[in-house]
Order: sequence, then structure tokens, then C-alpha cells
Amino acid sequence: MATGTTDLAGRTIVITGANTGIGRATAELLAARGAHVVLACRSLEKTEPVLAGIRAAGGSAEGIALDLGDLDQVRQCAAGVLATDRPIHVLLNNAGLAGTRGLTKSGFELAFGTNHVGHFLLTMLLAPRLRATPSARIVNVSSKSHFKAKGIDFGAVHTSTSSITGLPEYEVSKLANVLFTKELARRLGPSGVHSYSLHPGVVASDAWRRVPWPFRALMKLGMITNEQGAKTSIYCATSPDVADHDGRYYDECREKTPNPLAEDAALARTLWEKSVAWTGADLTA
Repeated sequence: MATGTTDLAGRTIVITGANTGIGRATAELLAARGAHVVLACRSLEKTEPVLAGIRAAGGSAEGIALDLGDLDQVRQCAAGVLATDRPIHVLLNNAGLAGTRGLTKSGFELAFGTNHVGHFLLTMLLAPRLRATPSARIVNVSSKSHFKAKGIDFGAVHTSTSSITGLPEYEVSKLANVLFTKELARRLGPSGVHSYSLHPGVVASDAWRRVPWPFRALMKLGMITNEQGAKTSIYCATSPDVADHDGRYYDECREKTPNPLAEDAALARTLWEKSVAWTGADLTA
């Protein structure tokens, strides 16, 4: 992938979870192409070396604190992003947890609360700025694991992770990412903001950091690099080939058919309505 061009000069791209793994590789590659990248990360201390590296390479970047499991902190992050008065050309909801167990600070199952609920709130709060930016995009990093999900138990999302591995809950959260993208296309697409979901590949990223050793080491055998995993995110965020697409799912920079459940408009609508109730945020005129 070429990284030395400046075709993204003048664009601002907000990326969650960008201080490590796929998010870091995505931020570095986008900055190398001229974009101003905003790294929204849980640890600003761990983000500083990434920012320094981007700037040393001639790129433009800033960091802001974001804990997706704490909805009050999500609101603070959004307020900080909006306070800069920069346009937002792309919101790249990349951060995620896999193989985890527990509850978020705001009381949701850990994977679901982090991977879906926190990103839903952030997207709603940044939506007015996205809508005001011509041809803005929202990119939700899902996973092919969403194919394994059998549905969403809306009662279980308020309880601690019940499975031993945390992977069934992760699969549900990734289905929620695709459903969210579909509903964004229906509700926000007419305003000119287009939404995309994707599978980045099976990447040896820090998303698996809480999976116990030696299972984590075995899982990572044969996985692709973070740079390879960033390709489809960057494709959805920047390619003119998909500029007119909306609400679609991608894998290896190609449109793919998602889990049939992701095409269930009633389920997508229910997820949206419950997410609004949980967060107190919705699209505003």
C-alpha cells in the first residue's frame, strides 16, 4: 500500500483505539497520506509515543482520552473533539475488545458495552459535525465473527460475561456493529454521511490481549499483521470506489454479504432504539 502520497491533505480522521494494533497502523498510514488524525484512546500515556512517531515522520496528529466503557468519558471525549471546530471527514470506530469477561463501568457486558454501546454514543455525539462535513464517512470495524452470532439477547447485555472465553459475547458485539452500520445508512445516509462495516482479517492485534496464555499464542499463529489488517479500514475510509456505497459490509477491500441477521431491518431498528434509551443520545436535526 502506498503511504507517501498526500491525497488526504486537509482531511480530519478520528480513530478510536489508535495507540496500538490495527488502529495504530491505520493512523500511521493515513497520516502519511496527509490526513490530520485524532487518536481517541484509553491511555494518553501510551498514545504519546505514537503521536511523536507520526509527527517525526512529518504527519499531523493529536490525542484525546476515550474509555468506551464509561459513557460519561465518551461524552467528554466527544466534547473535546467538537471543541476544536475541525470538520470530521471520517469517524473510524476501530477500538475493540475480544475474549474478555466482565462489565463496563457503565454496566454493560464488557465486549458489547465497549464494541457497540460506547461507539454508538460517540457516533451520535459527533454526527452533527459529520453531517456538516461534505461526503463524510463512518467506518465500523466489525469481524467475520459476526457470522457466528445467533441474535442479540437484550437482557444479557446488562449482565457480566457468561461464557468462559468471552468469544460468544464478542460475536454478538460484532453483529451489532454491522446492524448499526445498516441503520446508520437508513437514518443518516440521506444527509450525505455514508457508513461502512468491515472485517479487517484475522489480525495478531492487541484486541486479544486478555485471552489467557498459551491460548493467545496459539490463536495468533497464522494471523496477519496490523498493517495488512488496516487495508480494508483505509479502503472504506478513503477509496473513491465506495464513495457512493452506504451500509455495506467489506472483507479484503471487497463488498461481501454479511450474516443474514445483519439484514434484519427490525432487529437493526430495535438495537438502535435500545441504544438510544441506554445512552440518551439520538440523531438530531
